[in-house]
Amino acid sequence: MAIAPVEPGKTRIGWIGTGVMGASMCGHLLDRGFSVTVFNRTKAKAQGLLDRGAAWADSPRQVAEASDVVFTIVGFPHDVRQVILGPDGVLEGCSPGNIIVDMTTSEPSLAVEIAERAKEKQVWAIDAPVSGGDVGARQGTLSIMIGGEKEAVEALGPCWEAMGKTIVHQGGPGAGQHTKMVNQILIATNMIGVCEALLYGYRAGLDLETVLKSVASGAAGSWSLSNLGPRIIQNNFDPGFFVEHFIKDMGIALAEAKRMNLCLPGLALAHQLYIALKAQGHGRDGTHALELALARLSGLDWKNRQ
Repeated sequence: MAIAPVEPGKTRIGWIGTGVMGASMCGHLLDRGFSVTVFNRTKAKAQGLLDRGAAWADSPRQVAEASDVVFTIVGFPHDVRQVILGPDGVLEGCSPGNIIVDMTTSEPSLAVEIAERAKEKQVWAIDAPVSGGDVGARQGTLSIMIGGEKEAVEALGPCWEAMGKTIVHQGGPGAGQHTKMVNQILIATNMIGVCEALLYGYRAGLDLETVLKSVASGAAGSWSLSNLGPRIIQNNFDPGFFVEHFIKDMGIALAEAKRMNLCLPGLALAHQLYIALKAQGHGRDGTHALELALARLSGLDWKNRQ
């Protein structure tokens, strides 16, 4: 299959999913001069992009019909399946030579299925989940983990560069999603450590902001500690990434681990703690809200601490 060069002002971009991260990511493509057609279940969430010149479509299929490359970043695997493979989905509106890029964190097996179905229509399909949260999305510094055919991945260079800083082609279909599972496993147990450490520091009577100055730049440092630690201290639990989506990711990773006969007890513990956090009403908070659940285990109301 021939791939048309991807160029601002020439390549027509479609974008589906304008949530916490998607709106910023799509905005970077607009800034680079790409024409963009968007769809979101809630049109109001796309209004900022429409005000900047993006066009609206009434369905994923209509987005594809108006585009050469379609990006999707939605919530759950069942959303991915509906948006891309559904009867009014992206694939139904694609023409030979089009490219579909799913940037949702989803199931590796679904990425492979999409690639196989797309190939039947002479369409390229790429899985390209990202890491970096709302901050990385706004700043265009995301880590993009890519699975798919090399020719299509390379053709999208200007798009990757608009959205990310670390751009790595991991292998064939599904490889991007497997890499994102590695990423989420690393974050899951690290967040337990960040939250437990801050809880300990508070109970010991330390000034937590001063503590961060000492530990964030040493061997204990991490992205989560430096970027989410201050938010925890300030009681700012607004989502850079939703708890309910993180539970979904950990569930995918645990299912893949079971299939590969792997025992991952740390991930299983984190999954259970986050399920408890969601049960306490924090499913739409950021992942760093884990502090609230851990504090509750010790009888502490973190938000109203003195």
